[in-house]
Order: sequence, then C-alpha cells, then structure tokens
Amino acid sequence: MGMVTDAKKAVALVSKAVTGRRAAGDVRRTLAARPPHPRFHYRIAVYFADGAVNMYQMRQWYKPLADLAKTWPVVVLSRAATGAQALLAEDAPPVAFVPTVRDLESFIAEQDIRIVLYVNQNTRNFQMFRYGRRWHVFINHGESDKMYMTTNQYKAYDYAFIAGDAARERLSRVLWDYDVDRRTLAIGRPQADHYSGSLPYTPDERTVVLYAPTWEGDRPSAHYGSVVTHGEALTAALLASGRHRLIYRPHPRSGVVVPEYGAANRRIIDAIAAANAADPGAHHVYDDGPDLGWQLAAADVAVVDVSAMVYDRLAADRPLLITRPADPAAAIDSHGYLSACEWLEASAAPAIVGETDRVLADPEAVERLAHWVRHYFGDTSAGAATARFHGAVRHLMEEWDRWYARSEAEADGASDPDEAELDDEVQA
Repeated sequence: MGMVTDAKKAVALVSKAVTGRRAAGDVRRTLAARPPHPRFHYRIAVYFADGAVNMYQMRQWYKPLADLAKTWPVVVLSRAATGAQALLAEDAPPVAFVPTVRDLESFIAEQDIRIVLYVNQNTRNFQMFRYGRRWHVFINHGESDKMYMTTNQYKAYDYAFIAGDAARERLSRVLWDYDVDRRTLAIGRPQADHYSGSLPYTPDERTVVLYAPTWEGDRPSAHYGSVVTHGEALTAALLASGRHRLIYRPHPRSGVVVPEYGAANRRIIDAIAAANAADPGAHHVYDDGPDLGWQLAAADVAVVDVSAMVYDRLAADRPLLITRPADPAAAIDSHGYLSACEWLEASAAPAIVGETDRVLADPEAVERLAHWVRHYFGDTSAGAATARFHGAVRHLMEEWDRWYARSEAEADGASDPDEAELDDEVQA
C-alpha cells in the first residue's frame, strides 16, 4: 500500500512540474509581447507567491488596487507560474513574473517600491522580508474570527491593515508584546465599494439565498466546511420549496483534502442543474466565477461557514446564518460576532426554509446585525472604506519619506533631521 501511495505522489509531482513549466513558458511569451515595465515607476508592490488555486485571495483586491494605482502605481510580484498565468489572463494590476530570488532582486533594483502588500501568509513571504527601506504590510484576503486572524506571524510585518475594532480587540487579546495601536491601521472593507459582476437572472418574488461554504480544512481546528454536514440537506430543501432561488458558491478548494467533500459538492451542482431543468423559471445558480460582490448584494439571506465570507456578508449589512461546525475540534472565537450570530445546526439544515423566514422577520436579529456591522467595519457607507484605505497608504508613504530623510541624514554623518530642527529652535 505504501508503494502505491508513493507512486501516486511521484506521478502528482511530475504532473505538477510539467504544468508549471508549461505555465512558465506561457507567462514569458505573454509578457514578451507586452511593453516592458517602466523603470523606477512602481511605488507599491503586491507580493503573491501562490499558484492559480489561491487566486481568490488576489481577485478581491483587483478593483481597490486599480483605484489606488491612480495615485501610486501598483505591480504584482508573482512567484508561481500558474498564479502569474491567471493574473495575466484577468483584470489584475501589472504583473512581474519573478520565480527566483534573483529575478525578484533584479526587478526590485529597477523600481522605487516603498510599500509591499501581502494577501496571505505563504512561507515564501519570508524571502521578500529581506528587503528593508520599505514597509511590509499584511492586508489579508478577508476578515474573520478564525485562528488565522490572530497568528503570531502578524509580528513579521511592519504594519497590518485591519477591518476595524473587532480585529484590533482580537489581536490585543491573543498576541503578546504587540503594539496594536501603532502597527495596525483600520480600513474597513474597501472591496465592498467595488462589488463586481451582474445578476445572471431577472429578479422576481423569490427569496434569494446564497449558500457559500468554505472548504473542508486541512486540520481539525480548521474543520469549518459544511458541504457534507449541512450542504446537501439545505440545498435540497431550498430547491424543492418553489419560492426560493439558490445561489451556490462553493470554495474553490472543496474536496482538495477530503474526497467526500468533492463528491458532495458535485452532487449539489447536479441537483441545481436538475432543478433548473424541471423548472426553468427558478434560475438557481451554481457560481464558480471570479467576480465576488453581486452575490452578497443580491441575496436576501446568506448561509455561510465560519470563514471570511461571514464578514464579507457583514460588510454588506444583510441577514445571514452561520453553519455550526460538526467537528467539536473546530476552533471558534467566542468573543466576537460568533458569540451572538444566528447559528444553523446540522440537524436544522433540512428546516432551512423556516430559518430563512425567521432571520428576515425578527427585529431583534436585524438590530443585532447592525451592531456587529459597526463593530467590525465601522462606517459602511459608499466610499468610506476606500477613503480609509487610501488614507492608510498615504500615511505610510509619509512615514517612508520621514524615515528615508532620516537615514540619508545619518548616512551623511548628520544628526536626525527632527533633532537638528529642535537644536536650531533651542539655539534661537
């Protein structure tokens, strides 16, 4: 059995290598056909070391970054060939393919990058940390109360852009000797100002329910996925109701670790197709597209797992239910929104129709939701988060100018410019 497993691993590694080489060739040909990057042009870089499987972490930042680039030019430093290939095929910022440290170093030497943004905690981020005289900033790919949001890895970055008060409290509670007030900047959820995509159906009297489960997780503490425990039962009930429209948006990694999750995911997709064939006017939606936003805005109720989707939905300020993990080992932060949210137990999944009716009509549930929206994201009015995002970047650019002037003065043998100015005032 061990030899068979080893053989399968070897085949998978060879296949991955072949895919990578082909993608690298495609990337180089695509970039060769485009104008070269202007020298000393970019001020902000987004470091992305992942392949195509984690593109969801980048896509949500495309529009906020495009808006930011109107003031400070932005480039994506892509380390993996399949990731670069996907970025070049989509509406991403300009891409620099830097698969080796030498490539990375050469590109940086010809640019004026002052801020480096990171959307995840890939271990290869460490290769970028070696470059000083610039700010390394963790911006994440979502807001949540998962353990990931309080990792000690936050300390590796100069700063972190966080959503709001809830994130600040979370970090203060878990991280020791971490200056949360100085090293975090609250920006809300700028992605919510740039919801993308258009409705694939014509709205009618049906109640629209978004079911957006996460993947199964790769360890017990992260077993948040509900596709197997809740998914088939709740989708069957919604598809059979005759008065609901289901939007099913599963995590792109569903089934990567546990085949049972992949099989359940496929059965749900097949059930949606069968329901639409039986009733073409239902217009149920299986959504695996790159656009995220229209689903959050269109759904009357969302059903999500413990994941960043909880907080994407909170930022939309609309009703939601959260599936309670069936695995008791799954870590749940009981201090924040999850202490007062609307839980959906696995046993209640078949009764999802009644649960959606309840959260839509219960005034106490609506009031609780409004409180937690403010706590996590602050002002969610149109454009407010984008203004805070730009303000945070502007602050770091000003800090860069201050530190650069100081380092240049020290290199010239002069005292700190601030101290020299103070000396002049004292002498005067």
